Amino acid sequence: MADAIMYQEDMFVVLMPGIAEEFLTPEELLERLTGLLGDRQHDLPRDLQRFATVADQAQHLRDTTCELELSPGETMQWYVVRLEK
Repeated sequence: MADAIMYQEDMFVVLMPGIAEEFLTPEELLERLTGLLGDRQHDLPRDLQRFATVADQAQHLRDTTCELELSPGETMQWYVVRLEK
């Protein structure tokens, strides 16, 4: 069975407070999330605490949610976009 189209991401648009929107590949977003999570292992969201590695945490976050609270009142958001050529 072929993958459903909703799981075929081309790019992600990433929104961060005070920064212009960015378009990242799935790998680039994973790298960005890995860096952010690596710096806050002491303050992880509860659903990420069950993962043993930062890479697994970032993969789960990218694939199952669309936001990460950076600090109170500041949230990073990402959404799948498909680019037409």
